[in-house]
Amino acid sequence: MTTRERGGLLRSRDFRLLWTGETTSVLGSSIAVVALPLVAVVTLQASTFAVGLLTAAAWLPWLLIGLPAGAWVDRRPKRPVMLVCNGISMLVFLSVPVAAWFGLLTMTQLIVVALAGGVAKVFFNVAYRAYLPSLVEKEQLQEANEKLQGSESAAQIGGPGLAGLLAHWFGAVAGVFADAVSFGVSVLCLRSIRHREPERPAKTRSRLRDEIRDGLVFVVHDPYLRVLAVFGAISNVALMGYQSIEVVFLVRDLGVGAGAAGLVLALVGAGGVFGAALSGKLAARIGTARAFVLCEAFGALMMLLGPLANGGWGLAFFVAAGFSLSAGVVGSNVLNATFKQRYVPAAMFGRVTASMSVLSFGAIALGGLLGGVLGEAAGVRQTLGLMAGLEVVAVFALLFTPIGRCRDFPADRV
Repeated sequence: MTTRERGGLLRSRDFRLLWTGETTSVLGSSIAVVALPLVAVVTLQASTFAVGLLTAAAWLPWLLIGLPAGAWVDRRPKRPVMLVCNGISMLVFLSVPVAAWFGLLTMTQLIVVALAGGVAKVFFNVAYRAYLPSLVEKEQLQEANEKLQGSESAAQIGGPGLAGLLAHWFGAVAGVFADAVSFGVSVLCLRSIRHREPERPAKTRSRLRDEIRDGLVFVVHDPYLRVLAVFGAISNVALMGYQSIEVVFLVRDLGVGAGAAGLVLALVGAGGVFGAALSGKLAARIGTARAFVLCEAFGALMMLLGPLANGGWGLAFFVAAGFSLSAGVVGSNVLNATFKQRYVPAAMFGRVTASMSVLSFGAIALGGLLGGVLGEAAGVRQTLGLMAGLEVVAVFALLFTPIGRCRDFPADRV
C-alpha cells in the first residue's frame, strides 16, 4: 500500500521507521565526528596532520569504489544493502572502545576504522538515496527530504554536545561506542520496514564497466548535473578543509575544553534545522534554482567570520559562521536531493548518484587532507580563512552556470 493510500507521509509506518533509523544513525555519526578527533587529540596526542588524515580516510572510499558501487547498487534491492552496511559500521566502530578498554588503541586503528566505515557509507548512501523515491510518492519527495534533512540536522545539534559530555564523563571513546549503538538501532528499524521495492524488468545484464560508463556519460552530458558535480567538488574541498580542523582550532588555538567544544559545535549544527525548514518556503517564493544559489551564497559569506573568533565572547564569530554555513548547506542539500530524485530515471539513479559523488565526496577526502597539511604548515586560523575564501569563489562562479541563470530546476530531463 502506498504512502498516499495510507493517508500521508507522517502516517506511513515505513517512512517513520526509515526516518527514525536514519535520524538515530546520524545522531551517532555526529557524535563520532567530534569523538574520533577528540580521541586522536586528547587520548593519542595526534598531530594536526594526523587529525586531517583521519577525516580524509573516512571519505577516500568515494574515490576508490564510488563508481562500481553505484552500478552494483542499481542491480540490487536497496534495503538489504543498507542493512549490511549499517551492520558492518556497527562492528567496526565498536572495535574502538573495545581496543581502548584493553589499552591497545592506536592512531593506525582509528584510520582503518574511519576507512572501513567510509566504505560502508558509500554503499549505504547510494542505496539510501535510490530507496527513498520507491518508498514515497514523487510529489512528496520535497517534504520527505525536508523532514529527513531537518531531523538529521537536529541530530547533528545534539551529537557534538553529547560527544563533549560523554568525553567529559566517560572519556572520548564513549562517543564512538554511542555511534556503534546508533547503527544497531538503525538496523532494527530497517528490518521492520514492510515495503518491498518493485522488481525491475528482466533484461540482459551488461558488463559492470559499461554500466559505470553510462552513469558517467549521463552526468557529463547534462548541464545541470555536470555543474552540481563540479561545484560540489570545489565546495567540499573548502568545507572539509575548514571542518576537519575545527576541533583543533577550538581546543588548541582558543583553549576550549572538550565539553565546551561539543556545545559550540552543537550550536553550529542548529543552523541545519533552520535551513531545512525554510528551504521549501524559499523555493516556492523565488524558485528552486535561485533558492539553491541563495542558500549557498549566504553560508559562504558568513563562513568568513569563523577565522575571526577568539576566546570568551569572541567565540560568537565562530558560532555565527558555523550556524549560517550549516543553514545554507542543509537548505541547498534539500533542494539538490529533491531535484535529482525527480529528474534522474530510477533505473539510473544509483550510477548517476555515484558518478557525482565520486567527484564531490572524493573531494572531501582531499579537503580533509589539505586542511591538515595547511594547518600544520601555515597555521590553523590562516587555513580556516583560506578555505572560507575558496567557498566564496566557488559560489560566485555558480552564478555564471545554467543553474545561476534559471529560476527553477527542470522537473524532467529534456
